[in-house]
Amino acid sequence: MTVILACLIIALLMLLSVPIAFSIGLGSVYYFLASGKPLMMIPQKMFTTVDNFTLLAVPLFILAGNIMNTGGITKRLFNFARTCVGHITGGLGHVCVLASIIFAGMSGSATADAVGLGSIEIPAMEREGYDKAFSSAIVLGASTIGPIIPPSIIMVIYAVVAGVSVGALFVAGIIPGLIMGVGLMVGVYIISKKRKYPSYPRATFRQLLIATRDAFPVLLTPVIIIGGIYTGYFTPTEAAMIAVVYAVILGFFYGEISFRAIWQILRETSVTVGVIMFIIGITGAFAWWLSLEKIPLLFTEYIYSLTHDRMLILLMINLIILVEGCFLDATPIVLIMVPILMPLLKTLNVDMVYFGILISVNTMIGLTTPPVGVCLYGVSAIAKLPMERIVRAYIPFLTILIVVLFLLQVFPQLSLFLPNLLFK
Repeated sequence: MTVILACLIIALLMLLSVPIAFSIGLGSVYYFLASGKPLMMIPQKMFTTVDNFTLLAVPLFILAGNIMNTGGITKRLFNFARTCVGHITGGLGHVCVLASIIFAGMSGSATADAVGLGSIEIPAMEREGYDKAFSSAIVLGASTIGPIIPPSIIMVIYAVVAGVSVGALFVAGIIPGLIMGVGLMVGVYIISKKRKYPSYPRATFRQLLIATRDAFPVLLTPVIIIGGIYTGYFTPTEAAMIAVVYAVILGFFYGEISFRAIWQILRETSVTVGVIMFIIGITGAFAWWLSLEKIPLLFTEYIYSLTHDRMLILLMINLIILVEGCFLDATPIVLIMVPILMPLLKTLNVDMVYFGILISVNTMIGLTTPPVGVCLYGVSAIAKLPMERIVRAYIPFLTILIVVLFLLQVFPQLSLFLPNLLFK
């Protein structure tokens, strides 16, 4: 009864728009008081949860993404992508997707992708005669690729909770991220053909060479990060620090960043990191008492009472997370659901790297859906459009992303081929 009341308190507070961390924290306080356990255990569990070297990569990747958005790097990526794919029907729509794929190899954040690239792409598409809602929708859809192609903040958090290799997760995200990009580009092509959206003349070899030269230092970033992790020269956490240093060097090299700007970026990053780490800590205490009450085991037994079919159970889990994504951010979903699901997934013999890709793609889709999609709010603010208009234009791209999600579920090798090849 105590567990049920604690969960009801958490759910009620969330419905009242109380921040997720405070909702979980107050529900946990009630549980500890009602069950006679010392409240001192809450800060202890919070500390032990965040006292993890791997989690240091989270603030560093956030900082690297913020520096890259300020240092003029996004402009060069956009110009390079335009030179490569701007000649295809719906040119700037394809440019949005390709720029997001490249930027994904640096920031690891869907929000940084949506806001940083969107502030350049949406005005550019509007000037070329694209419908503003369509422009916003493709920027929104492309932002989901950011945390799937490595590096990825959400994958680092998942790796800590699930106890899997961050390097293996990073590599596992490459093929799914590219599939998402191709799917979105197909959608852009079909819609653009129907609406007769413009394209650029095909770039000459000399123009392509110049664009590549200008963007080459930027394009090296994902090579340095992933190459260093794979070859063992540095850990994912060390790779995050190298990404920060490299982003600062690029910012000064391009002459588009100052010490004052760095100070402002550090302040903004500190606020973001503080929120994320508080959520991680409080959900650590929450997961502990759920485990103490054997909730994961009871959940496993309940699911098994419905069906033993592995694919059907994974489908049910995906649908549950898709619905949760409409109301919760990616980080709390991972922190809450993974400890509950792990006994069931291990019973089903589900590879935890494979499931890490599924839940990462799923939660990124959630960031773009109403009513509380963070990326949706960001794109709406940049485009100065009501969310309703963006959502209507986004439906075709959302459909494509959901189809890709279930393709990844049905064909695990899409996620596991590269980690099995490189890390065995």
